[in-house]
Amino acid sequence: MEINILQWIGYAASVIIALSMTMNSIVKFRWINLAGAITFSTYGFLIGALPVGFLNGFIVCVDIYYLFKIYSKKETFETLEIRADNKYLLRFLDFHNKEIQKFFPGFTYKPEMNTISFFILRNTAVAGLFLAHREDNNVLKVGLDYVVPEYRDFKNGRFIYLRLRRRFIDDGFDKVVTSGDSAKYVKYLKKIGFTEDKDGTYLKILDKTI
Repeated sequence: MEINILQWIGYAASVIIALSMTMNSIVKFRWINLAGAITFSTYGFLIGALPVGFLNGFIVCVDIYYLFKIYSKKETFETLEIRADNKYLLRFLDFHNKEIQKFFPGFTYKPEMNTISFFILRNTAVAGLFLAHREDNNVLKVGLDYVVPEYRDFKNGRFIYLRLRRRFIDDGFDKVVTSGDSAKYVKYLKKIGFTEDKDGTYLKILDKTI
């Protein structure tokens, strides 16, 4: 049976909507759902199914509204320093271990390694965990820079490496290095300004002039 172009558009819309439902990140969900709703709305109008076209047109407006709220919302970022044996830290690592391994395969918590340890708070909610240690005196080696799924919009990374840059410099660091152990983590590193070094690690210079 031959499938015409309109049917393909309908199938594509269904796949995109289904894909959006698998997203942990609300931002990714909204963007992918928006694409699916636009496709479904177009499909509905093309085949003359006005209820389908108008309903999905409404969903398009809803997705745009919430995306606008997400991107225009002013958030308060803070750091919460933690001790190596903090019980909530240990529980956090255990609870998120499966997700952590996706970005940092083989990661194990070594409390004696950490020079800097803090949770990243967004409007007082725990959005991520940052663990790093001093290496070669002036190098900050990242052991873990984990963001919980709901907050994976790169804002945490920009907060750490831009807004906290002066703090790291004052502590005597002039560069940050980390290993790109997964494709997802490498994508994140490149997005926030890391470059691949000749030894395969990823490097960010802490520019003192900014």
